[in-house]
Parts: sequence; C-alpha cells; structure tokens
Amino acid sequence: MTENGSFIVNGSERVIVSQLHRSPGVIFLEKSLPTGRTPTAQIIPYRGAWVEFEIDTKDQIYVRIDKRKKLPATVLLRALGWESDADILKLYAKTERLVLAGWQVTHAEGPAKQLKSGDLLDAADFRQASTDYPDLEVERCYRVTEVTDKNCPLEIGQELTYKDRTNLRRKWKGFETELFRRVVDTHNSGCELIPGQVLTNSEYEGARARYGSKAFTAEQILSQDSQESVGRVCAEDIINPETGEVLLTANTLLTETELERLGEAGVEALTVLDAEDCQHIRFLRNTLERDRQADYEEPYTLKDAALLTIFRTLRPGDPAGLENARKHLSWLLFDAHRYDLGVVGRYKLNRKFQNIPVYGEPPEETLRTLRPEDIAATVDYLLKVHNGIAPKDDLDHLGNRRVRVIGELLENQFRMGLFQIRRTTRERLSTDNDIAKVVPSSLVNPKPLMMALREFFGSNQLSQFMQQINPLDELTHKRRISAIGPGGLHRDRATAAVRDVHRTHYGRVCPLETPEGPSIGLIVSLACYGRINPYGFIETPYHRVDEDAKLGPVEYLTADTARATQRNGKQTGDGDAAASEHLLPVRSGEDVLSLPMEKVDYIGVSPQQIVGISAALVPFLEHEDANRALMGANHQRQAVPLVRPEAPLVGTGMEAPAALYSGALITAKRAGTVTSVSAGETLHHDQGENTFSEMGYDVYKLQTFKRSNSGTCIHQHPIVAVGDIVEAEQVIVDGTSTENGELALGRNVLCAYMPWGGHNYEDSILISETLIKEDTFTSIHIEEFEVEARETKVGPEEITRDIPNVSEQRLTQLDEEGIIRVGSVVGAGSILVGKITPKGESEYGPEEKLLRAIFGEKVKEVRDASTYVRPGVEGVVIDVKVFSRKPDGASRRGSWTPSDSGLSTADNLRYESKRKEIEETWREQIASIRRRKIEETRNTLIGCELADSLYMVNIHVPNANAREHIQRVEEMAQGRITTYTEEKERALQQLEMGDELKPGVIKRVKVYVASKRPISVGDKMAGRYGNKGVIAKILPAEDMPYLPDGTPVELVLNPLGVPSRMNVGQILEIHLGWACHELGIRVATPVFDGATEGEIFEMLGKTDLPKRSKQSGKSILFDGRTGDPFAQEVTVGYVYFLKLNHLVADKMHARSTGPYSLVTQQPLGGKAQHGGQRLGEMEVWALEAYGAAHTLQEMLTLKSDDVLGRREIYESVVKGLNPEPPGTPESFKVLVRELQTLGLYVSLDKDEDCLLQPSSHSVIIFEVCFSNPPAPLLQATGFV
Repeated sequence: MTENGSFIVNGSERVIVSQLHRSPGVIFLEKSLPTGRTPTAQIIPYRGAWVEFEIDTKDQIYVRIDKRKKLPATVLLRALGWESDADILKLYAKTERLVLAGWQVTHAEGPAKQLKSGDLLDAADFRQASTDYPDLEVERCYRVTEVTDKNCPLEIGQELTYKDRTNLRRKWKGFETELFRRVVDTHNSGCELIPGQVLTNSEYEGARARYGSKAFTAEQILSQDSQESVGRVCAEDIINPETGEVLLTANTLLTETELERLGEAGVEALTVLDAEDCQHIRFLRNTLERDRQADYEEPYTLKDAALLTIFRTLRPGDPAGLENARKHLSWLLFDAHRYDLGVVGRYKLNRKFQNIPVYGEPPEETLRTLRPEDIAATVDYLLKVHNGIAPKDDLDHLGNRRVRVIGELLENQFRMGLFQIRRTTRERLSTDNDIAKVVPSSLVNPKPLMMALREFFGSNQLSQFMQQINPLDELTHKRRISAIGPGGLHRDRATAAVRDVHRTHYGRVCPLETPEGPSIGLIVSLACYGRINPYGFIETPYHRVDEDAKLGPVEYLTADTARATQRNGKQTGDGDAAASEHLLPVRSGEDVLSLPMEKVDYIGVSPQQIVGISAALVPFLEHEDANRALMGANHQRQAVPLVRPEAPLVGTGMEAPAALYSGALITAKRAGTVTSVSAGETLHHDQGENTFSEMGYDVYKLQTFKRSNSGTCIHQHPIVAVGDIVEAEQVIVDGTSTENGELALGRNVLCAYMPWGGHNYEDSILISETLIKEDTFTSIHIEEFEVEARETKVGPEEITRDIPNVSEQRLTQLDEEGIIRVGSVVGAGSILVGKITPKGESEYGPEEKLLRAIFGEKVKEVRDASTYVRPGVEGVVIDVKVFSRKPDGASRRGSWTPSDSGLSTADNLRYESKRKEIEETWREQIASIRRRKIEETRNTLIGCELADSLYMVNIHVPNANAREHIQRVEEMAQGRITTYTEEKERALQQLEMGDELKPGVIKRVKVYVASKRPISVGDKMAGRYGNKGVIAKILPAEDMPYLPDGTPVELVLNPLGVPSRMNVGQILEIHLGWACHELGIRVATPVFDGATEGEIFEMLGKTDLPKRSKQSGKSILFDGRTGDPFAQEVTVGYVYFLKLNHLVADKMHARSTGPYSLVTQQPLGGKAQHGGQRLGEMEVWALEAYGAAHTLQEMLTLKSDDVLGRREIYESVVKGLNPEPPGTPESFKVLVRELQTLGLYVSLDKDEDCLLQPSSHSVIIFEVCFSNPPAPLLQATGFV
C-alpha cells in the first residue's frame, strides 16, 4: 500500500473502491400486495440467516427464516420461550383485572378519596374496606329500576325482599343472575368509604350477615358492567377452581354467552387485555388463532412442538428430533460462529428499539448475536408501523446504507481464507493416523489465505485499475463509492429509486458526480467534507447554533440523527449566524420550512459541502442545469495534463486543496532553507538545531517523465530555488497539472461566441494556429511496450539483434542485445526489441540431409517475433527496463553496466554520495556544537578551522547536555550509514538472485516511448460547464476574428450551444475572466456563493476596456480575412478550456486486410482487432438512394464476405485484368444452412438462359422443396 492510498498489485497501481451496501440491523419497509400495501420487517445480519416478518392478506403475521417457507410468527415466539398464548399476549399488551360482579365506585368522599369514580371492587376488597369501617351495614332490599323483558312480572319501583327475589327466580324462566346487581345507596353517616358500590349476590349475602342490614339499601337494576365486559379479550386461561375445567382460553373474545358461562361457574373476576393494546395487537391475535389450529404432537410441550415445526420447515428432508431442532435454531440465530450482527447491527437495533419495552435494557455493542428480545421487539415495532404509531423506513436513506471501506473488505477476505484453512486442517487431522508425527508446517497450508487475498486484489469488482489521467481523476477515484460489487446491486436490476438523489445525500454524497450510462446513480463520490465514521455511516459537519443564535462548535452528523432544523452553510455574517432577522429556509427531516434563526439547530459549515470535489471546481455551479453540471464535473477528470498548465483565472478556491490532497505535490515536512535543487531531487536543511531525527535535512525525490496508468506523463518540478526559506507544509514541488500548488487542468484562452463560416456548427470548435505554435494545448503521452522471452516446447525464445530477413539499416537503433537505445526516435514499424522464436522440427528432404551431412551442424530454424511500433505511434524512447531471471553482464542496459562489485557505476556513485553526505552533515553538526562550547568556555583558545578539522577527534566537552547531544548525532549518523549499507547489500543480493518473473518467462523487456501531441483537428475539448465539442478547423492567427486593439481571439464557440443546454455559467465566466485578465488578478467564486452579476460588471468597470464593453461585456470584432467589422457586438472574454483524453491520434485507424469472423467471414470490428468499418442498413439505404449499384455490390461482397472474390480481386489488380463478377457472400451460405437445419431443402441454381452478355450478372433462382427432398438431407437433419 502506498502513502497515497493506492495498492501496487503485480506491478500495477490499483484502487480499492469503497462499497455502499445495506446496513446490518433491522429495517421496516412496505410490500405491495393485491389488496394494497402492507409493512414488512427484516433483521439483516452482517453474516448469517435473514429473519423476515410480513403481514399477509388475512391480517396474520408470518416469519421467514433464511429465505425458507413462511411460518406463523407465534411459532418462533413459542420456540424462543414464550410458550403459551397468555405469555405472548402479555408480552405485547398491558392487562387489567375485570370484575364481572362487584362494588363499583360512583363517587368517593372522605376517607375513600383514594378510590376513583368507576373503580370496581371484588368481594375481598369490599370485605377489607368494611373491616376498616365497622359501622357499615347491609339492608336486604331490592328496588326495580329498569325492566328489559315485557314478560317480567315486575314493575319499576317495586321493592323486593331477598325471599321474594329467590321465589321469582324459581317461577320466572327469564330471570338471569348476571343481569341483577345490588347497588348500594348509603344513608349512614359513618359509611363514607364506598357510596354507590355494586355487589354480587354472594358478596351481598356475606356482607349482610357480617355487618347487619341497616347500613345501606340496595335496589335491583340491569347490570351495565356486564355490557361493558362484552368485547374484551381474555389475557389468560380461565379455569374452574372446583373442577379444573378450562372455561375460556387466552385470546378468547368475551360475549354475553361466555359471560353467562362464567357467572354460572361462579367466576366473579378475570384478567383481560387493555382495550387500546388489544386493538394494537389484533394481527398478533389473528396469528394466534391460526397457530392454535396447528397440529402439535401430544407428547411435546408447545415450545418443543414449535421447535420441531421450525426444523421441519428449514430442513424438510432431515429426521426431526427435539435435540436436533433445538441445536439447529440455536446454531442458526444464536451461534457467534454462524451468525454475526456486527457492531453496526447491534448499534442499529439499540437505536431502533430504545423505546420498546419488550427490548429491555439495550445490550453492549459487543453482543453480535441475536437475543429472543430482539425478535420480540421486531414484531412489536412491526405492529406499531402497521398501526401508524411508528414510521416505516426508507431503503435509500443513508441511515440504512453504510460504506464498507478497504479494511472491512480485506477482513472478509481474511475470514474466508482462514475458514478454508480451518476446513483443510480438520480434514488432515481426521485422516492422519499418526498424530504424534504431525508437524504444523505439514498440517496448516496457508495457500487458501494467499489465494483469497490475491483473488481480491487481482479480480474483485471493487479492485480497479487506478484512473490516472490527471491528479483530479486519481483523487476522485479514491473517493468513489460503488453500490455495485459482491453482495451489492446489479446495474441491470437497479431501479430508478436507488439511482436517484436522496435528501440524505446532502453534504454526504455528491448529487452530481456520477458516470453517464448504465452505472448512473450506482457509482457516486463523497461530498467535499463528508467522512465515514467507525460504523461505516457517512457524516457531514454542521455548526451547532447556540441559544443566542451564535455559531457553536462543529459537529459531524449522520443521516439518521434525530430530527433537527438545519440550514445551508451560506452565512450572512462573519461568525454571527443571527445577522439576518428574516425567516430563513431550513430543512427539518423531509420538510423545508421558513423559520427565524432562533429556532435553527444547525447550520452548514460551507455552501460547497453539498457537492463533491469535481463539482466544487466548477464556478457558478448554481447557474447550471444538473445534467450539464454532471458533464462538467466528469470532463475535468478527463483533462489531459498539458506541457504548460495554467491555473484558472476564475476559480472556486478548491484548486489548492484538490491539488494538495491528490498527492501530486510535495510539501516541506518542516521549516528550513533550501540548499540544493535539481530535476531529480530537492534538499533543504532544518532550521531547528535541536531536531536530529533525520540528521537535520530532508531529501525529496521527484518523479520525472513517469508513465501514468492512463498513458499520460507524470512529471514533477521544483518551484523553489537555492536559498529560499520555506515553512512547514509549504508546497515546494509542483506536479502534473498543477501551477504554484493549484490544480491546473487546462488553459485560459481568449474566446468569442459567434458563428464562423459554419465551422462551429453543432458544437464544433474553431481554434487559432497560435495555440499550436505556443504549445498551449500540447501534451506528452507515454506508451509502454512489453516483450517477454519464454521457454517453448521447441526451445527457448531469445532476445537478440540477429533477426532473420531484416536489413541492417533497420537494426541501426538496436544495441548489441537487440534492444532499442534510449533517445532513439521511432515511428510506425520501427523495431523496439528483436526477438526470435524457434520453429518446430520438420522432415528434411534428401538434398537437405546431404548438405547437413557435409557441413555438419544443422542451422537452427527461427522466425521473427520482434516487437514493432504499432501504427499511429511515434516518439522518443525515454526508458528501457530489463528484467532477467538469471542476471549476467548481458542482462543490464545502459546505466546498468556491471562493475567489479556487481552494481552499476551509477548505483555505486549514488550510494557513495549518500554516505559522504551523511558524514558531511555529521561533521558540520558536531563541529558546530564543539565550536560553540569551545568558544563559550575557552574564549577562542582553539580556532574555528581547527575545531572543524577535529570533528572526529574525541575532544572533551565539559557540558553534559552537549556530550549527550553529540552522542545522539553520532548514533543517528551511524544508523543512517548502516541503513544505506544494508540497502546496497540488498541490491547486490537482488542482482545475484535475479528478478522474480512468472513461470516460463526467461527475460522481460519494457520500452517506454514518449510522444508529443499538439492540439489537432478531431481532438475533443470542453469547458467546465459541459460545453464539449470537437475541433473542426485550425485557422491561421491572421484569419481569426480580432479585437479593436488587434488581438486575435484564440477560440470560437457556437452561441447556440448555450440557451438550450441551460449552462449559463460559462457566460458569467467569460465576462469575469475578461475582467480578471485585464486587471491581472485571479478570483475565486465558491459554488452557491459565487460572484453576482453586479459584482462582475463592477470588476469590468475597473478595467481599461471601452465603455460599451464595460457595460455589456461584449465587443466589436473584426473579420481577420477582410478586416470588416461584424454586424453585431460579440460576447468575448477569457474562458478556461480543457483538452480531453479523446484524441484523434488514438482513434485514427485504417485497414486494407485483416482478421475475419470465423462464421460469417466478415471483417472484425474495432481498432484493437484491426477491424473494418461497419456498413449498416442505413448506409445501404443511402447507397441505394444514390443509385450506386456497383459500389453497393462491392461493399456487400468483395469488401465483406465473398471469400473467393476477395482473393481474386488482388490478382486482377496486380495483373491489370478486369475483375471477375462477385461470388456468393458467405453470410448467404450461413442463411441457407440455417434453413437446412429446419428441414427445408434450399438449392441455388444459375439460369443460363438469362445470361444476356458475358459481363452481365447471373440471375439466381432459389428453389425450396418441401415434398421430396433428397434422402441424404433427411438423414443428415434427423427426419428419417
């Protein structure tokens, strides 16, 4: 891994892209059903089986474990310990005690104030209250207050004694005990406890016998309590205490019939579910009804039967045993080796269920397996979601999606490799008979781990070849986040909702920077200030707004942070968020509100935090259409590094940070003075005399003319001079596409928006020849050519200068080894590396045998396998690298000439200079210390020159600190010398061992050819606003339109490309750029906080331009060809333009002959296959419309798939004969064979009678026979 965050894999630099995937935890979504939408719940582990809950059309809750057949959710709850219906009901609903017949408080006064009106007391409670008040008496009297049956022999107001009531019950069949209650009407002053209570019959009789009959009267009424009890749900089984019979089971709905049964059985009170909670869990009650119908085995308890049911569903073919069932469920959901929620999953569960009583106390995040409470809480929350109490989740919310970075991805690969090692180790232990003789080296094989890592870095979808066109391209590639990859989405199945911009992307994911095409929205980039927290969630910074509306400290918030009002980062005051007293647009969750500053919780740190790095480099982004802004951000990554880059006149302020963090620059590690500057390295000394960690100086190695992964040139050059004083973190070396520490992807050019002779039609671009003469858009590209000499079956290949059938003139640039010399100018067809390959042995004729017998040793037959420069490439050889398995004197090139020590002269000089440099620094520092101490103590008794010459002599220094100081310097110097000595020894050892090559490779040679490419017709250029185009014409400077002062413009764009694209930012840029150029300044206009139109015209007003130009930003232009002014003023100014990596030199391709498709015999397509140009059906229509019959026939036969005709046409041209008529195209023969496979006999006959003249073409008649085809054809097709 490099210090810039990339990885070197098999010699190439790669980037591991972070993956955005669904977060572990629990998520509640909606599922579409034929009857509507219903909520679902998913417990998603980091590794293990998914547990999914859903509510079906019958309002029942089902669960799926590990994507298997669904089960009633209550089966899983029973298996987890909530065995009975009562246990499950009490888990989710509160219960209350329902007194079917008792004392009901109508009003409470005096000592009875602790009771509430409507409270219902059973007999025991009433007896306890009567004990506290001994004056309580009971009078046996009933008064009829209401008659509900017309057959009732009673009248309202009629009074009955207890005996009368008993006789009435015997005589009248309509009498129901449950419908009558004794309502107490107290009239004794001592009886303040329970005025207006309701007693049951047995309670009344007991109270009357105990307390007397004069304390209260009772009147007979229709019981309202019985009516209120109807519709309640039993929370537990009701058992007859005398017989043990189960009268009602839990989850039973109370009806009048059921209440009558309970009354007859003497049940006076029971436990029921809370009415509100009962409505909340109605789906769970339905599931219990469904679960009650399950066929549980008699010998087993409900829990055991549930375990068996789950096991049979998950493992239908395995024998179901109770112990197996129990172990399987535990292994599936509660075993840490099999199931892993991860720290993130437990964190999400704790946040989601923190207010769910069933969940209990949130466990530690180190608990990474499920608990029964987790599943119970999931069911509870699912019911809340369905009832509208809790909100459902959004799958695309960034609170439910997290980023897996390289460390986590590598951890998974290590786990897979270690699991494989564990499996193989166990197999070896089980098969090895003699365990005592087993050694760890033979038992543990580390290859699976190495293979897993090698496969991950080499072929994983997230391990990508680093894009390195320019520093911005490299930076954005490292900040890229992909939803594609192992365990992620597939671009063919991803919906628009996943690809779309989400509100939680604000400040976390750039809404603009994404590829165009199938991956749009699936590959995104981090926003400017976004960061990934330890849980993998993306955070963005905000200022907290204090109570007095002042900006507080910066806090990083995730997407699932509690709802808070937030506004963007465009501040109205310097550090004072309350500078504006007006209502401000703020965001609160999904809503956009207008609130005063006092109600704002957070404010963004910057206006540009919403976008990514590339989009933040586009000035006036707020004036852009989103589609064009996306193109502008992507175009900057495609800009080719120029020979003379220039920072933009109109920037955004992000150019310096982007260049710094891209790794293209080199900054000073500490303050100091520059002492040496060269093209290869820069050296500066430290200013602090007490810093000895690196001997007081730093050396910075520069990269010069290095090939990037994309074929562009990486070149660094110092921007400091000897004697300059630099500060820590100051930029001292510029890199590719940078200028003075700022990103410089293009050039500022004088541009005019006007039509010019139709040459800028349809986004074409007209440029001046000056741009070529001054190398304004010239770039350097480096091609790499690699040659390998291998061992073959007939002998080894050889890299040599002795190439058969090649003239000496073509070998002049090769050295004695057959490798091109550095500095050679090469072009298409030049030999870079000479290589010969032995031919296979063949039988010799008599003459050859005679010659070999006469001359003895036979001549080895070889063929030319040299590497030639491919067409379209020309340049200078800048470097050659040779890798050999067995080094010898002939295996090193140029500067690698072997010396007596085995190293090259250059390497020996380098190591020797390093040693001398360390000794020199060592001498200077020790001499400085001793000289200073000698001068302090002896007053120049020893001169400075003598002290300098005695730096290695052990002179006694009386100061103890100085002695320690000198000792530290000496130890550091000796350590550095030892380090370089060991490095030299390793280099010698490497020479002796040779290079590590792939099996079968003897030698490998790499040749680097640099080509200088000026701008040319056909190259693609673009601005920063998605205004792309292709160069159509390069005009001489004298023909270009020019300003009134004679300055010719350098670029002419079509004005029609602006209005329809709605990217008017380029118009603001051209005005502001003109003002900046005239004033000689550079400006920064941050995105969403850029310069206004008034500020731009204010800057134009400060220039020396004509008055009309200051007011309009336009100028009169003159035609360079005629000198006449154009009819109207033209928008003119300076724009920042880029040269994109779509160069015409890479796309130029021509073919005379080449490879053909095996089936159709038509030429292949594409430059890489040396293919031809496709002539499609629309092109055929065009030729038909022109009546070009002969051209069309040539295109479809001789130039396509007429195999015989294309061979004969060459002979005809060489011999000067008339070409023969075209034959039958191969594609037609393929069609005929296709028909024959269908059993159709198709014959091709030429009618000789229709030949009018020898040069005329034959008339072809097709005969399709269905009735009597030849027997061989039927046999061949299988019809016989």
